[in-house]
Amino acid sequence: MLRKIFFITGIAFSLCFGLNAQSDKAETCIAELMQQHDVVGMSVAVVKNGKLFYTHSFGYKNLEIKQKLTDNDIFRIASISKSFSATAIMQLAEAKKLSLDDDVSRLIGFTVRNPKFPNTVITLRMLLSHRSSLNDSQGYFSLDAINPTKNPNAQKCYNDYEPGTDYQYCNLNFNMVGTIIERISGERFDKYIQAHILKPLGLYGGYWVDGLDSTRFATIYDYNDSLKKLQAQPAAYNPRREEIANYVMGYSAPIFSPTGGMKISATDLARYMVMHMNKGKTNGKRIIKKKYAIEMQTPLTEKEGYGLAILKTEKLIPGLTMTGHTGSAYGLFSAMFFNPEKKFGIVVITNGCHAGYTNGYNTVIYKAVNCLYDNLIK
Repeated sequence: MLRKIFFITGIAFSLCFGLNAQSDKAETCIAELMQQHDVVGMSVAVVKNGKLFYTHSFGYKNLEIKQKLTDNDIFRIASISKSFSATAIMQLAEAKKLSLDDDVSRLIGFTVRNPKFPNTVITLRMLLSHRSSLNDSQGYFSLDAINPTKNPNAQKCYNDYEPGTDYQYCNLNFNMVGTIIERISGERFDKYIQAHILKPLGLYGGYWVDGLDSTRFATIYDYNDSLKKLQAQPAAYNPRREEIANYVMGYSAPIFSPTGGMKISATDLARYMVMHMNKGKTNGKRIIKKKYAIEMQTPLTEKEGYGLAILKTEKLIPGLTMTGHTGSAYGLFSAMFFNPEKKFGIVVITNGCHAGYTNGYNTVIYKAVNCLYDNLIK
């Protein structure tokens, strides 16, 4: 009996020792990477065999006062936010409150038509897949940009190709999606996401700055090329209190930036990622039906591999097809990617760095993802 207990304990010790050796290698790799590219701070989370396996934070939350970054800290994650908006749309489609092929004009309350193709309906599916023929030339922080009764240059929001025939990444698409969520659900956009996605998954985060604990915000830094230094970007967490005080339901949703304004930790983002990895379900909670999760992850554009706020790529980890999204804003860079067949996923968020690009990805994000894969998954 004693030998059996000793044997089992020995296995546990070996597993623990093995994980420590793996994590030590990963952390050394990332520490070197951070030094090479002037990285302020980085939070990472790794999912293995479908479970949260490893989390760690490196560097600083606030560079000026040398405050250390922790796993409890939250970031504005930029365009990964789009997947939360798309997930909400899938919930409304499942409830039969809308269809992905509905005319956006009807859903949003004003005419949305490419003037070069006035008979071609622009659908919700086109917005979600960036195939709407819209662009951000008139801005995207207000629907006034594309509302023909508000902007005499609204026609400049449209490209020269027919809607549904080509792709251009466009933030306006998803601020319109956020507005549609609000109009159809009757709930303010940020509150809908909180109630129907974050709360059921037990996650801390949200789009409303004043609804969150500001002491948990990781300061975001952008590299100033002329000054050769990283500078804090307080606008990343602009509370926009005056605009919210004058909020118009069904029109003002862009204030919360459905296209990029989610604030969440790397650890909780990984828990959310597991839901998508499992086709809409995690820990016994189903957020969207399997068929809608699959639809989100199915590319509609061959070249870009873009589905509905989630894309597929073979350029991030050599030899593997990864599913997920990136984000970049104010100097922050983020990535959330998973491989559902091999049941692993990786989240990396950095709040500031000085780096170029590798294979179309921020070099720090690219190298960090591969560090974690090589040492903790491979």
